[in-house]
Amino acid sequence: MSEVLFSPPIVFVTYVLFAIVLYGFGRSLAGPASPSPMKSSTYASGEAPPTKVAVPGYRPFFVMALFFAILHLGVLVLGSGQLSLMTGAYLGGLFIVLLVLILG
Repeated sequence: MSEVLFSPPIVFVTYVLFAIVLYGFGRSLAGPASPSPMKSSTYASGEAPPTKVAVPGYRPFFVMALFFAILHLGVLVLGSGQLSLMTGAYLGGLFIVLLVLILG
């Protein structure tokens, strides 16, 4: 009996029925819906919402994402290799690229 009771389809149906019952119970506890402009307005801790965009685009995000991608992949390559002249050249190139990204 326990093999059938704990089979994935039976457990899924049981959880769905439980969720429906819980949803119906919650709706019975909630008050009647009364839409108003106050409910549909933007809430910002009692302050008026900002009128201008905080960040003017995705460029700062992409620069930081590229910085961390180069940094992490560089460390991964350096960590999987051995110390040699080629590794030193790679590390120097990595520093140059990261410096260019930082200074813009």
